[in-house]
This record gives sequence, structure tokens and C-alpha cells, in this order.
Amino acid sequence: MAIDQGLLDLAGRGTACLRLYRWHPSCLSFGRNEPAGRRYDRGRIEALGLDTVRRPTGGRAVWHADELTYAVACPGDRFGALATAYRTIHETIARALAELGVTVSLAGSGRAVVGLDAGACFGSPAGGEVMAYGRKVVGSAQLRHGDAMLQHGSVLLAGSQRIVERVTRGPAAPSLDAPLGRFLERRVTFDEIADAIGDSARAWSGGWDTLDDPGEELAAAAPHLERFSSADWTWRR
Repeated sequence: MAIDQGLLDLAGRGTACLRLYRWHPSCLSFGRNEPAGRRYDRGRIEALGLDTVRRPTGGRAVWHADELTYAVACPGDRFGALATAYRTIHETIARALAELGVTVSLAGSGRAVVGLDAGACFGSPAGGEVMAYGRKVVGSAQLRHGDAMLQHGSVLLAGSQRIVERVTRGPAAPSLDAPLGRFLERRVTFDEIADAIGDSARAWSGGWDTLDDPGEELAAAAPHLERFSSADWTWRR
């Protein structure tokens, strides 16, 4: 998360890049303003030995295991308004999934905004998110800061989001998550979907940067590492 925040800083200085990554160990992430302390059972999470972190972007809880996480950090005017950027990036991911043989669509723009207290990210879709047969394939969130934007999200490859239900206080809505392996009836690898998304993103206009030196990303992340490593930050709400 510190790296994504650092990429947002670089985007404020004109850098534009797409980052595709996975988590080790698996981790439960909360949205920037999500009431995690009220919504989720911290004691149960710790008893299960689950890692937790709070994302720089908004949205609701996501279990990061058997998935690909994408992050798009760029100047805020690269895709236009927030809703336009959200839809354009999802259209890019939808094209990649279609190339792999998954029949997908985007959730209608008329869907209501889902409240932060509504439980897991994959419990319900928002307008413009990627769907397959009525189920949610990709969960995303966005942050605008100054002249830059960061949008990132999770593309489910296998498994499920039921761990979020297990640690939710009180009733939890059934997850609408839809891992790609379910539709293709085979194992979908990280490299396979990463290559497909990368190829689809080549259609984006404007100049995009290649960060060849990992030190540049780590240097940008360094000022944020303490915050994202802090339990006080993770459970601040």
C-alpha cells in the first residue's frame, strides 16, 4: 500500500503507470474510510492469524488471496472525470477477460452508491464494475489527490471472499464474488491475467512510464511505510 501511495505522489509530478501485483502473505484490506473497528471482529481476525492493512483508496474490505491486484496511478486528467476513469479502466479489464474467454459486462451506472457500512467489497456491485453472469469479478476503488489519481482493485482468480463474512460482526450479506476459474473451469494464473490486462491497457492514450529501477518505487514509498505498517492506522476507524 505504501508503494501505491508513492506512485500517487509520482503521478502528481506527471508520472503515469500501471502496476500489477499479488500479496504474500494473503491479507485482509480495509477501505480508507471504512469503519473496520465497528464492522469487523478484530479479536477473531487476530486469532485466525490474518494480516490486515488499510488501503489509501476507499471502498470496503477485500480478502487478497488467489487474485491479482492492479493499481493505476496517473495525472488526474488522463481519463477525465472520476466516473469516466472508473469505467474506462474497467472496460480495459473487461476486454482482457473477454480475450481469456470469460463473458463479462459492466454493472449499470444506475446502481446506487454502496455505503461503507454495507460489508465486503464483493458483497454488492457498484455502477461500472465488471460482472460475469450477475456476479462480481473485479472490485475497485479510487482516490483523487491534488492533480493525481490512484485507482486500484482486485481481480479474483480462485477461492472466495467468505473469510470476510467469517470476521464480520452481526449479519453479513452473501458474497457475489466470482473467481475467473469458476467460469473457465481451469486454473487461471497470475501471469496469464497480468499479460492480458497489460496488452489491453496499451490502448490507453497519452504517455505511460516504465519504472525500470525498483529503487524509484521504494524511494517514493518510504515516507508512507510507517503509516501503512501501523495497527493504529489500520484500525483507526
